[in-house]
Amino acid sequence: MEHIQRPHNLKGDSMVSEVYVDWRGKPCKPSRHGGMRAAIFVLGIQAFEIMAIAAVGNNLITYVFNEMHFPLSKSANIVTNFIGTIFLLSLAGGFLSDSYLGSFWTMLIFGFVELSGFMLLSVQAHLPQLRPPHCNMMSKEEHCIEAEGFKATIFFVALYLVAFGSGCLKPNMISHGADQFNKEDPQQSTKLSTYFNTAYFSFCVGELIALTVLIWVQTKAGMAVGFGVSAAAMALGLISLICGVPFYRNKPPQGSIFTPIARVFVAAITKRKQVCPSNPEMLHRGQNGAPNHVIINVSQPASNVSNLRHTNRFRFLDKACIRGPEGRHTESPWRLCTAAQVEQVKALLSVVPIFACTIVFNTVLAQLQTFSVQQAAAMPTPAALPFTVPPASLQSIPYLLLLLLVPLYELAFVPLARRLSARPSGISPLQRVGVGLFAVSFSMLAAALVERRRRASPRLSVLWIAPQFVVFGLSEMFTAVGLIEFFYKQSMAGMQSFLTSVTYCSYSFGFYLSSVLVSLVNTVTSGSTKTGWLSDNDLNKDRLDLFYWLLAGLSLLNFFNYLFWARWYSQGASAAASLDRGRDTAEEELHVISSSSKHVEISGENIVL
Repeated sequence: MEHIQRPHNLKGDSMVSEVYVDWRGKPCKPSRHGGMRAAIFVLGIQAFEIMAIAAVGNNLITYVFNEMHFPLSKSANIVTNFIGTIFLLSLAGGFLSDSYLGSFWTMLIFGFVELSGFMLLSVQAHLPQLRPPHCNMMSKEEHCIEAEGFKATIFFVALYLVAFGSGCLKPNMISHGADQFNKEDPQQSTKLSTYFNTAYFSFCVGELIALTVLIWVQTKAGMAVGFGVSAAAMALGLISLICGVPFYRNKPPQGSIFTPIARVFVAAITKRKQVCPSNPEMLHRGQNGAPNHVIINVSQPASNVSNLRHTNRFRFLDKACIRGPEGRHTESPWRLCTAAQVEQVKALLSVVPIFACTIVFNTVLAQLQTFSVQQAAAMPTPAALPFTVPPASLQSIPYLLLLLLVPLYELAFVPLARRLSARPSGISPLQRVGVGLFAVSFSMLAAALVERRRRASPRLSVLWIAPQFVVFGLSEMFTAVGLIEFFYKQSMAGMQSFLTSVTYCSYSFGFYLSSVLVSLVNTVTSGSTKTGWLSDNDLNKDRLDLFYWLLAGLSLLNFFNYLFWARWYSQGASAAASLDRGRDTAEEELHVISSSSKHVEISGENIVL
């Protein structure tokens, strides 16, 4: 009998292996490549890119309405579609990076695509012949000509060049920066958690500058200069990216990331009539087979492959790695998969409920960018202030707060939590997401109370609206960073960029759910003698406070739903770890058995050793 070296987990049998190379394609050196020194250049492009895109997105409706003369409702749809497209295209960016281009080249290529879009927007805003004749859209006496034909074409080409570039860039900035750290190394794992906090701090800096300085430039100097400043910021981001080339750890693309996943589902469906063995050790690895036998996993460990353990979730997928009864020594990879491939697909399915629980969170974000701004517009600035507070600038309040809270979280809270929990990140990503989902309900609670008081006191100061933004900023610090860290750490080799991009889809789904929810609320609350809560254009007639109470309730229910799924996920991980420890204790017995017998019969099935 052959001596069998069996690992403690399903390593070495991954869809792909994590191999990192430098810019010349040579293996990376730990002393020269990676680490925070390399990640700092990625943080640079992240700050400059969000600065450029946020300045355009937050003030785009002004340009579309006043300069391109699209009707207000159409202008709002143009902005909504633009933002939604950015987040949905992040899936394409993650797929292209993991499958064909690699994160660095994806960022470089689509960074220049985004830059070309900003430049074209600046040119159009500067040249009168590319815009309709100047006209006051608020005047009932003037008849404004809507942009059409070549002028509209130039505008939409420029706008969607920006969307295409930004969407494909976003997930890769996070994943490429995180790739500079080895998450299997305990010391590097600690630095990885610090990187995610630093990346969010970089994001806050970019957003804050965009919502204050760049929007002020657009207001004072015109949109042509404003778009030009966004183009300059994007160019600086690309320079930062390129300067880090000698220090990056680059992960080569591994081909289509969807093919191995599809193979598992096809094989499981094809063999749906097979009976899964009660002992997971009997699952076939996909090599060294014998007819009518189920083979023990004999894969060798590899230090650079994700650590996957067998789980009892989605047991029907285990059928994909059982040899068919026809007895062929070799089967098509579309009919016979490895145990690790099956576990990787299970891992993907397991994180879907966690992702779904963040959609309501982003529905609340949609209210802060729409109805809360309208709230602020209906409230006066305190007489003591020497300036008027622009309603849109209230969105900068969370980022002002986060510039203080993120360093405080990293420097004070994390070390304390680390000593108490023995976790490198202080608290786990799932715990961090849970804190944020619980806190966000208080943001809507504050919004509802302020709106109720505003209706009763028309002279209520606009500063009363700050608490709802402050609470949401605090909850976003926990939820957004925790979700990205969770997805990155749970992703298998070769899919980090794509799974990171999935987190951005939550923003799109949240905004879409907001639109559906507003329509549904209006339909349910309207009747023959009354209008819906949000059917009027006058907040004094609408019942925005009741809508906020509804969102607060939904957020709280969503939090309890999240607790269920987070516990379900954690229990599965704990069970897998217990099974893994059981293998450790049984390994010696297996070696004794293997040295004294050629065939072992368990539960009536031959296990070829």
